Amino acid sequence: MIKNITEKIVYIGVDDTDIDLFESQYVVPEGVSYNSYVILDEKVAIMDTVDLRKADEWLENLKSVLGSRKPDYLVVQHLEPDHAGTIARVMELYPDMCVVASDKAVKMLPQFFFDTTFEGRTIDVKEGDTLSLGGRTLHFAMAPMVHWPEVMVTYDSTDKVLFSADGFGKFGALCNGGEWACEARRYYFNICGKYGAPVQALLKKAAGLDIAIICPLHGPILTENLGYYIDLYDKWSKYEPETEGVLVAYASIHGNTAEVARKFADILRAKGAEKVVVADLSRCDMAEAVEDAFRYSRLVVAAASYDADVFPPMHDFLHHLAIKNFSKRRIGIIENGSWAPSAGKAMRAIIEKFKDVTVAETMVTIMSRLKPSDMPALERLADEVLA
Repeated sequence: MIKNITEKIVYIGVDDTDIDLFESQYVVPEGVSYNSYVILDEKVAIMDTVDLRKADEWLENLKSVLGSRKPDYLVVQHLEPDHAGTIARVMELYPDMCVVASDKAVKMLPQFFFDTTFEGRTIDVKEGDTLSLGGRTLHFAMAPMVHWPEVMVTYDSTDKVLFSADGFGKFGALCNGGEWACEARRYYFNICGKYGAPVQALLKKAAGLDIAIICPLHGPILTENLGYYIDLYDKWSKYEPETEGVLVAYASIHGNTAEVARKFADILRAKGAEKVVVADLSRCDMAEAVEDAFRYSRLVVAAASYDADVFPPMHDFLHHLAIKNFSKRRIGIIENGSWAPSAGKAMRAIIEKFKDVTVAETMVTIMSRLKPSDMPALERLADEVLA
């Protein structure tokens, strides 16, 4: 796709609608876009490349936009292969072009492209460095661990454009459109979620810039109501709940724990919970379950005991939350077991390592199936969760 962003900045990215799993783990039924841009000033700068899967299509876009011109610079903001996969091919095509990247990225380039000669063809930049293209100047800001250590972002002070690397990206090919927040949220918490502090540091840098357009490496170019997107990123990176509500996430072997989870959701609704979402961890998209855990203010986990531990889908879910720095939530626990319930202890051992969480004192133990005698404990737990 070729599209003018401003008079001198052209989008040359490509959609990938054939991919089944992004990063070999995230389902992307609407595909994904690999965004790349060209700045056509007195000197020409390419802003990132694309995944090697779409190299041919991207190179055709690039050649079409350049015409008889040749690029002076390739600005590499992020070395992950979905953005940097075509570096070697474009360097071979334009041997006089220089790669502009952070010092760490320059050092890492040979790890990915060991058959390419970079000597004399790179410019490493640091915080606050600039690059003149003639009529405009690019300003570089380092963004380490958003979400790799070599990441930087670029600000074009003439058109007031922030090239934000993976920041403000979303799942979904551009040709498929779609509302921004849902897939941007799933993308953020699963890709960048661990790195809230580095994202906060980047937002502070961005606050000092006059930004009219945000050009991310995935998803749509953002041109209106930028405060909406920035406010969400601020909230997400502070690990603050976005929505008052409860996620009831369950892992059930034969359906008995599922019955308890659904009943507990009904109890929460009857007690006035504003929003209750139920997730079957054995069948749902794990990335979406993680997204919802971060979105809502409260979490209840319900799981069957298994091999003197907890049923693996729940262990997998809690592990995902742990590595993404899940915090600042109120959590309730429900376990099920037929002779030696162990799920509650196993879940609590993981949950107690989360930062700044409140765990309900009542832990409900179900022996095999939900019975009328279990209802008072579920009622108490609901009161504590909603307190």
